[in-house]
Amino acid sequence: MEKVWLKSYPPGVPKEIDPTQYESVTAMLEESFREYRARPAFACMGKQITYGELDSLSTRLAAWLQSKGIARGARIAIMMPNVLQYPVALAAILRAGYVVVNVNPLYTPRELEHQLKDSGAEAIILLENFAVTLQAVVRNTSIKHVVVASMGDLMGAKGLIVNFVVRRVKKMVPAWNLPGHVSFNDAISEGARSKFTPVKQRPDDVAFLQYTGGTTGVAKGATLLHRNLVANVLQSHVWVEPARKKRGDIDQFVTVVALPLYHVFALTVCGLLTIRTGGLGVLIPNPRDIAGMIKSLHGYRITTFPAVNTLYNAMLNHPDFAKLDFSNLLVANAGGMAVQEAVANRWFERTHAPIVEGYGLSETSPCVTCNPTTVTEYSGTIGLPLPSTEISIRDDDGNELPPGQAGELCIRGPQVMAGYWNRPDETAKVMTSDGFFRSGDIATVNDDGFVKIVDRKKDMILVSGFNVYPNEIEDVVAKHPGVFEVAAVGVPDEHSGEAVKLYIVKKDDAITDADIFAYCKTQLTGYKRPRMVEFRKELPKSNVGKILRRELRDGRA
Repeated sequence: MEKVWLKSYPPGVPKEIDPTQYESVTAMLEESFREYRARPAFACMGKQITYGELDSLSTRLAAWLQSKGIARGARIAIMMPNVLQYPVALAAILRAGYVVVNVNPLYTPRELEHQLKDSGAEAIILLENFAVTLQAVVRNTSIKHVVVASMGDLMGAKGLIVNFVVRRVKKMVPAWNLPGHVSFNDAISEGARSKFTPVKQRPDDVAFLQYTGGTTGVAKGATLLHRNLVANVLQSHVWVEPARKKRGDIDQFVTVVALPLYHVFALTVCGLLTIRTGGLGVLIPNPRDIAGMIKSLHGYRITTFPAVNTLYNAMLNHPDFAKLDFSNLLVANAGGMAVQEAVANRWFERTHAPIVEGYGLSETSPCVTCNPTTVTEYSGTIGLPLPSTEISIRDDDGNELPPGQAGELCIRGPQVMAGYWNRPDETAKVMTSDGFFRSGDIATVNDDGFVKIVDRKKDMILVSGFNVYPNEIEDVVAKHPGVFEVAAVGVPDEHSGEAVKLYIVKKDDAITDADIFAYCKTQLTGYKRPRMVEFRKELPKSNVGKILRRELRDGRA
């Protein structure tokens, strides 16, 4: 496909990036540790650590890991929410020459066991709140070393109070027993007495095993190399630069880290990009507690806010939202799910900063496309391919389609994974002969190069031979003033094969299914209209806040 998107790039954004600028993610981190030593790097629950402290703490933890005789290239898991120990563990594992395996801390024992066995992880660093999950399966895995952190570990005297509240008052730590484990602070102390041997990593060394959500079956580890992550951080950096340049008066950019760092979007955009640019990341351990999150953001002049549609929506509907300082807000990045126009418009009205929608996958480190950070209005697209990124829209036979025609979005670029960990057969299914990754998403590209996701292949609803795309239905219904959240799925129908069913969380208790049917009649053509509406108190979501249509469709929620 001709690179039609390049003509739509904002002034100052290069067509290509140089992914050889850093040999490894580690080299990129260490440059920031040297350059920004005195600056605060991360904050959590009122406590900050500087880049200098992040450097020394991660060096000590890296030395401790090396002292255990773990071979270079071994996989080490992190199972934590967004707490100060997370960036320390991340930097330590990479600096010691190992591979990070990010684990969702809310996994069930079955899910955790699969990921630890599949990755062959030899060590794990986790928060004590989730130790009971590991206890249930650790004997079935290759884990030899367990480091257990407590919420207050890096908070000094305040940490004692935090730990008391977490353990005794809120009772958030179920009883657990992991013989031979080491506490996080003890590992740091022992590491200070051990020798750290710097490891020179190469671009093709594995940096992360980033497990996909398993929505298409068993969770697979996307093998992300150092060069993949370096490329995506540099791509993301040059893309936000036009917005940053408008505000030369801002000394340090402040990013809200509400999306979990174990998720690839937050890992790159909130974690690695924040460190690369010497920013401050404000860590939010529990973004579902909207009141608590807003309280913890008081006093910060936020410049960047990566989130998903459901989080923006929940914040806008909270009475304390107006207390936050958005005077420095440059970019609100959105990914993970479609941004609804009603939410985007309300956000802009309240903050005067646009929601800049982008698109990415675990397999692409993750960012593939993004709207220009200079936009001021909702477009309904996922933007333009990032520098050094090529896209191709293809039919089921692999033929490239012209602009305007819907087909599978295929991606080629320096951020595309090396393959699925130990699964050459699965890798072969998603890679084309000319090196494009098949995303499984149906998309169109217009003449200006803007990409629009029509939907996931598997989420498409087939009504009497017509394709119905849930995103479109949800976007329409979300504009109804009585609707808080909505999901559209296909259910079996004897007349039309499938019919559209809506699951709705009410904003106005008075609305009925008749109201929704009447509204949809004015907005949607006959075959797209829902035949059923079910009202729910809440919708099932992933830990990134993405609504899980599959669970609704399969009757599991």
